[in-house]
Amino acid sequence: MKYSLNDLGLMLFRLSIGLLMLIPHGWPKLVRLLEGGQIKFFDPFGLGAGFSLLLAVLAEFFASILIALGLFTRLSSVSLIITMFVAAFLYHAADPFAKQEKAILYLVSYILLFITGPGKISLQNVLKEKTKKLDSFLLG
Repeated sequence: MKYSLNDLGLMLFRLSIGLLMLIPHGWPKLVRLLEGGQIKFFDPFGLGAGFSLLLAVLAEFFASILIALGLFTRLSSVSLIITMFVAAFLYHAADPFAKQEKAILYLVSYILLFITGPGKISLQNVLKEKTKKLDSFLLG
């Protein structure tokens, strides 16, 4: 299969944005969640600090892995869109724009991935191609 520069660019973008969220943001939150003890975490919806941290870990750690792999990219991006919206406009609401900027950049990035999907160079596309071949083999 031949790939265009757009395909390569989308793969690089997806890998970069996934890993840039996973390593400095998702991993430390996962460690904090697993350490136990009293959890202090922003709780914008009154769900409890522990549950809010769990939701952030599911988005920033697990959804980021799926995005980097290109698997369930649109679904994963929804959790990160919500998380980055909360970070930018609720958690950093009173902060200057310079503090909000990183969350807004991530927010726009995940909106882009929601619109585009994972692209041709993704695990999802590989699985789709394998399924097509299996279906044509089984169905003749």
